[in-house]
Amino acid sequence: MAIRGNGGSRSPLRPAQARSLRLRGTRLSGPQGNPMTLGMSLGLAAAAIVLAAAFVTSETSITRQAKADRVTVVYWEKWTGSEGEEMAKVVSAFNRSQDRIFVKILSISGVDQKTMLATAGGNPPDVAGLWGNNVTQLADANAVTDLTELARAAGVTEDQYIPGYWDGLTYHGKLWALPSTPASMAMHVNADLVPKEFATAETFPQTFKALDALVDKISKKDKAGTLTMTGFLPGEPGWWHWAWGYWFGGRLIEGDRLTINAPENVRALEWIAGYGKRFGVSQMQSFQSGFGNFASPQDAFMTGKVASQLHGVYKANYIRLYKSDLNWFALPFPHPDDRPDLAGQTIIDQDVLMIPRGAKHPKEAFEFIRFVQRQDVMEGLCAAHGKNSPLMAVSEGFLKDHPNKEIRLFDRLARDPKAFHTPKIGIFNQISSEMSVAYQEVSGGQKSAKQALDDAQSRLEGLWRIYQDQVLKP
Repeated sequence: MAIRGNGGSRSPLRPAQARSLRLRGTRLSGPQGNPMTLGMSLGLAAAAIVLAAAFVTSETSITRQAKADRVTVVYWEKWTGSEGEEMAKVVSAFNRSQDRIFVKILSISGVDQKTMLATAGGNPPDVAGLWGNNVTQLADANAVTDLTELARAAGVTEDQYIPGYWDGLTYHGKLWALPSTPASMAMHVNADLVPKEFATAETFPQTFKALDALVDKISKKDKAGTLTMTGFLPGEPGWWHWAWGYWFGGRLIEGDRLTINAPENVRALEWIAGYGKRFGVSQMQSFQSGFGNFASPQDAFMTGKVASQLHGVYKANYIRLYKSDLNWFALPFPHPDDRPDLAGQTIIDQDVLMIPRGAKHPKEAFEFIRFVQRQDVMEGLCAAHGKNSPLMAVSEGFLKDHPNKEIRLFDRLARDPKAFHTPKIGIFNQISSEMSVAYQEVSGGQKSAKQALDDAQSRLEGLWRIYQDQVLKP
């Protein structure tokens, strides 16, 4: 049974509902990750609402009159830098393609929270560029427009999209978003740091047991016993701690029931714990503290501090920019020895375009979103971002000329029925935070995998009950 939300007609999002999504019953963190009390967080939220309201008022007041002879569609996007520039090119192309609508793109920090607050205040943008894991939360909060009928009228259909991506756009049988750019994940390997017999996608370890054996063989310490290179580290880059159990066949929800401490998830964190035992917790933590930002020349993979790394299709962008001579390849992330059925799994994710509830020009906004879905437009944007396409139809030119030499792998992984995305539940952000806490507790030797996940399950069950009572019920 799917997780139930409110059905039928629903009233617009109220500020209290917006706060409940992030604050009620949530284990929040302040500076240095210290837990915050609910009272503290509510105080901060109130201040944030005042500031955001001022921001929203000022932003919309200067952008609604962009073109007197056209309907102005205000588009808030999270991207900055080259990614933002490429999306701005798409916007310009749309504006040139017709003479009725003018899309004004604005780069907005904290776009998810500001979109929620603007919607609660009755003055949202017409289009919001958000993350895939925002879909369920915003749908539960009645903060986003149902696109089902708009898509049907425009000829946008499920069969045009890779199934896993389309699934992430839908909730309770309705369509809430369409993609801008997607991603899939794979193991990246520095071929110069592994023995020649493992230096191809065909010969590199395919299972966790074989990977661990290789890590034991090639990891290095200096004369003082300090780690200088590891074959693999689960915490690098450490962006998907919620997903460890999935690689072992686990899930975080089953219908409307949380399964945080499922045996497969426990097994995954027991494997994680092995790395702290292998290298020593303090040694491992000290080693990781010296890693640079992934979008820099000091990235641990590009500087040769880790020989292999789970990362997204976009990793090649940074390799090309900061270490173009790196001898690397990619392959599917490993699977357990006793679960060959899990071979070829990947995490899929996507940036999405949504129309907030109460948008001034939803039909015109959807016309722009539909333009982005054109195969030529989508392939141009995805190639510029170094990503795969979410569309079922893909041109040979896109694959042949793509800046990522491994794009065919990432495209194939995304199409595999085993590909998985964030669970469709409104408290995913809190689940993700708790899984990160559990990861730190287990990798740091503070708790067993079973205890850490039992504790997370207990905390999240309480939060889930509150969410069901205060958000999902009228």
